[in-house]
Amino acid sequence: MARLAARLVIGGLFFGHGTQKLMGWFGGPGLSGTDQMMGSLQLHPPRRNAVAAGVTEAGGGALLAAGLATPLAASGLIGVMTTAIRKVHAPKGVWNANGGYEYNLVLIAALLALAEAGPGKWSLDRAFGIERTGTRWALASGALGVAASFATTELGRRAAEREAVQQPPHGPSAERAI
Repeated sequence: MARLAARLVIGGLFFGHGTQKLMGWFGGPGLSGTDQMMGSLQLHPPRRNAVAAGVTEAGGGALLAAGLATPLAASGLIGVMTTAIRKVHAPKGVWNANGGYEYNLVLIAALLALAEAGPGKWSLDRAFGIERTGTRWALASGALGVAASFATTELGRRAAEREAVQQPPHGPSAERAI
């Protein structure tokens, strides 16, 4: 029963957070606001990263709540939380009161615990006979999530460099060149 409650709360809140990004539900910024945020975080191209983050949170949250593909859902959500820590919260320290990564780290720990223990008796993984549990599954979920975060930020860095090279010069010196 406790795993069901954890999955419903954590998965449901991730679903809501993802729909805030994608559709502006629950007072969220919607895709245009998320696009701007991704640009400010140098996650290029911003629109692709906005969609990817929103879909990962909404889809991963729905999967987690249902207890379906639990290790994969956990890895996607761990990836998003790792990126949030690296791009937003790490410079502010640990504590959430200062904008730090405390909450993100708690979510990662909870996701790892669910990946290790499994989604439980009342889950689609169990109903379909595809439940995967254990330390290896938790470690794989964590490693895949962290690797996805690093790949996302590296691809964003490279895309930003390409965009900078392709941008025409701006300002007074550009006008003189014309």
